[in-house]
Amino acid sequence: MKQKRPTKTSGTSRKKAAAKKTLPARRKAAVVVPTTIEGLVSELRNFISESRQQVVRAVDAIQVRTCWGVGRHIVEFEQRGATRAEYGAKLLARLAEALTADFGKGFDASNLNKMKQFYLAFPILDAVRPELSWTHYRILSRIEDPLARDWYINEAISENW
Repeated sequence: MKQKRPTKTSGTSRKKAAAKKTLPARRKAAVVVPTTIEGLVSELRNFISESRQQVVRAVDAIQVRTCWGVGRHIVEFEQRGATRAEYGAKLLARLAEALTADFGKGFDASNLNKMKQFYLAFPILDAVRPELSWTHYRILSRIEDPLARDWYINEAISENW
């Protein structure tokens, strides 16, 4: 008795068939459509305000990561693998001149020193809290006692400072 060969199907139709089997049915979310122009304007105001807040939070998070990374690079360059840095070279002043020429304001020696202190106070990037901005961390980096710093971090987040 002759065995039947399986029929060939194209790879595309097999993928489509598999996709149809595994995808759950989509349900449309119930949307309340405003009935007046005032209602529409109100909804749009809320939507735009929420979107702008998300943009601000995203920019803050990127700025914090950037400042931490700059601080890490400075510390690693200064220490060159040693536990403590050797002083004498006017590193921050030279960096400030070069970075300000390339990127504009925000990279003066004072701010570079704050980035360095930020990295030293928070050497683990994953421990940096996304709810806090660079302004928070500039202040928190000055607190030497880790327990006091942790208390202020928690207060800043819970009280939305």
